[in-house]
Amino acid sequence: NSDKVVTDMVNEKAREIYGEDLPEIVIARIKEELDSIIGNGFDVIYLISQKLVKKSNDDGYLVGSRGSVGSSFAATMMGITEVNPLPAHYVCPKCQNSIFEKDGEALGATYSSGYDLPDMTCECGEPLKKEGQDMPFATFLGFKGDKVPDIDLNFSGEYQGRAHDYTKELFGEENVFRAGTIGTVAAKTAFGFVKGYIEDNGKRMRFAEQERLALGCTGVKRTTGQHPGGIIVIPDYMDVFDFTPYQYPAGDTKSSWYTTHFDFHAIHDNILKLDILGHDDPTALRMLEDLTGVDIKGIPFDDKKVLSLFSSTEALGVTKEDIMCETGTLGIPEFGTKFVIDMLKDTRPTTFAELVKISGLSHGTDVWLGNAQDLIRNNVCEFKDVIGCRDDIMVYLMYNGLEPIDAFKIMEFVRKGKPSGNPEGWVPFETLMREKNIADWYIDSCAKIKYMFPKAHATAYVMMGVRVAWFKVY
Repeated sequence: NSDKVVTDMVNEKAREIYGEDLPEIVIARIKEELDSIIGNGFDVIYLISQKLVKKSNDDGYLVGSRGSVGSSFAATMMGITEVNPLPAHYVCPKCQNSIFEKDGEALGATYSSGYDLPDMTCECGEPLKKEGQDMPFATFLGFKGDKVPDIDLNFSGEYQGRAHDYTKELFGEENVFRAGTIGTVAAKTAFGFVKGYIEDNGKRMRFAEQERLALGCTGVKRTTGQHPGGIIVIPDYMDVFDFTPYQYPAGDTKSSWYTTHFDFHAIHDNILKLDILGHDDPTALRMLEDLTGVDIKGIPFDDKKVLSLFSSTEALGVTKEDIMCETGTLGIPEFGTKFVIDMLKDTRPTTFAELVKISGLSHGTDVWLGNAQDLIRNNVCEFKDVIGCRDDIMVYLMYNGLEPIDAFKIMEFVRKGKPSGNPEGWVPFETLMREKNIADWYIDSCAKIKYMFPKAHATAYVMMGVRVAWFKVY
């Protein structure tokens, strides 16, 4: 009965936040999502993920979401992700009154993240809560909502083993296996084999022949291993042998898990894999919580001092010479590397939405260097307008009058790096964009991109980063 459980869970939580009389936009979003989640039988996957996350939260560890699951409002209502994908809005924690537009204009048209909205007080006197990151559901399950959801979760590294073991409780020990991998001989190792053979046998051999033998060994199966977080779930009415033999990884009979004998890629279309990954962010935040007694769920994402760290060191009471760094982000996850610090120097972000954009830019391919960076340096456009994440394209084009299906198709085409590799396929999209008067620089920027990060993943990472930054300041 997971379809009923999921429906009830989503509706109950939505009413708890937005009131008994749900706003139109919330009703429409829930209907759109549940129709495709339940219609395609994905409710089971949602429910499994919800149980895993709840167990971790109950045991005192936050769970970060990866990939684009954050663009699903149902996943937010079920507690699978903390990211709220609705357009920017206010909601009152006391009387549940919500505001999605002001003076006839949608707040989302001006603010791409709800955390950047100006502070406001509700009619009942309570300070309004700010929410919403403006992400279309289509980035998660496709435009028809029929793409099998891939829900990847970042558990605390020290909790990961417990989360894996919990799947045995949920499904029964005989129904869960670690995803197996196959280790092959690398090119350099193969050369080593050939050299060893020559020495052992006192042979002489031309280099071309050594190379030929090495090529013959490269890629040959050498050992088996296991995926760092992948758990394969066998339905109870089937047998593991319907899919794959199983074994211990690398012949280690003391291992507590069996792994699939076939490499997971050979069976990934036929069977469910849960991604239960280990990550340092939830561990660090749990330690900070234990050390300070501060509840990390209550940390604000719009604190001016905290956001100032991403462009200067002032809030830390040191000069940039003192710490040999122009920003205060050393040690903040995702924002402490030289590459990202250089981006921060170029862009000087002041809002949460800009940090999400930087996270997207730093993980994409051909999105920043030779693209957005040049546009900003040459004052072609403002930083807030450049393309950072894949969702930005769909949302921007929809706000500029393109049909949702066209905006979705263009986003998918661009994020997979097709324009430069498929100029003919790009022409009709370019024509569509010109008809709606989309700027030349925007179209050129799309044409250069090879890979783009989902905004939901970027948002989840920035939320973790800002929490660590809060402790750094306070």
